[in-house]
Amino acid sequence: MSQPLQYHHTQPQYVHYMGPPGTAIPSIINGSAGIAPQDTTHHHPPQSQSQPQANTSSPLVATGDWTKDLVHLAKTAELKKHALTLQLHTAHILSAHASLQEKSRIIQDIREQRNKLDSERTRLLNALREVCGQFLVLLVCGEIRNKMTALTDGEYAIAKSDVDRLRQELGQPPLPSLQSILDEKTNQYLNERRLLGNESQNSNNSVSPSISGTKRPSVEVVSMGTDGHSNKRPRGRPKGSKNRTKESGMGASGSPM
Repeated sequence: MSQPLQYHHTQPQYVHYMGPPGTAIPSIINGSAGIAPQDTTHHHPPQSQSQPQANTSSPLVATGDWTKDLVHLAKTAELKKHALTLQLHTAHILSAHASLQEKSRIIQDIREQRNKLDSERTRLLNALREVCGQFLVLLVCGEIRNKMTALTDGEYAIAKSDVDRLRQELGQPPLPSLQSILDEKTNQYLNERRLLGNESQNSNNSVSPSISGTKRPSVEVVSMGTDGHSNKRPRGRPKGSKNRTKESGMGASGSPM
């Protein structure tokens, strides 16, 4: 079995510092050394403990112009703050500028499309006017043809049959048919249109040289004879005129009186 631990109580021993020579010896009370009453007022702490307290309580000495450094740090912090604000505003401005360019491009595309649509609308309106004009012309032509057909099959046919009968009784040839008369009128109309077109073209050709400032070459009028040869009038004295004058003079002198 384990033996119980025995605790031995020993009285602590205190050692009193005697101090330098010439000081009083402290009295020992109850076997322990104590401090005299007069020594309590003159008790000094050990030198080893007072040295660290002196080192910790010494003030810090500032080196250099620390006020300028503080101002510089404050201005640097303010500069960073304003720089961040400026970067934020710059990002917003760049984003708005990009959006503005995109909107401007869209507006330009819309304007181009509008111009194209306007030109196409103008072309379609002109085409619609032409179609309406042609339709009106065709409508009028159809009405006129209907009237012509009604007259041809009705009153004109009756009147022509009477005239042809009477002309036959009188021994005269019958009148030409209506279709031949219409063809003749059509040919006459086409010839007039062609002549008018040639005259207008000739007038344009005569005006263009005067505008350009160039001289037109002289044109000689040449009349064609019946045999196909040109009857151009020669320049100078006609051929054989000298011989004819001599013969006429000789005949006049040799004739009998």
